[in-house]
Amino acid sequence: MVFCVILHNVRSVHNVGSIFRTADAAGAEKIYLCGITPAPHDRLGNLRKDFAKVALGAEKYVAWESVKNTARLTAALKKGGWKIFAVEQSRKSVPYDELKISAKSGSVTGGKSKNLKIALVLGDEVRGLPPSILNRAGKILEIPMRGAMVGDADHPKHSGRGKESLNVAVSFGIVAFELRHL
Repeated sequence: MVFCVILHNVRSVHNVGSIFRTADAAGAEKIYLCGITPAPHDRLGNLRKDFAKVALGAEKYVAWESVKNTARLTAALKKGGWKIFAVEQSRKSVPYDELKISAKSGSVTGGKSKNLKIALVLGDEVRGLPPSILNRAGKILEIPMRGAMVGDADHPKHSGRGKESLNVAVSFGIVAFELRHL
């Protein structure tokens, strides 16, 4: 299994740096920086100090590319045989640890697949991923929340308990390392 990462409008340089570092450790093939997601280098080509502090050189080992249009990117990846999995809370989401992949077809059902190509899409720290991106995903994965309740959380599956969400970089790490077991 190979996987890449698509960051759609992730605003924090620290989160992007952390995702680079984790992507390197988890074996990601490439990171796509979409929309306003900051790149490791500023507009003058200098490595951002705040990025470098968190990424610890991962930008040298993980291929990355800045892309303006996430929708076009996901369409092109789908055409190339990639499965698109969004990490987001949604009425259509399933717990990330219940994802199963068929070894024969690469479809989301059961078994292991060595030829599987997965693109993980993560979004803005506050708003998450827009419906236009979620509708392009083959699966929407979420991390079930527990712990102290957040005020009037508007989680689509709100059960009356648990945190609303985790930091985008933390969420990426959890899901990325789970993928290694597929």
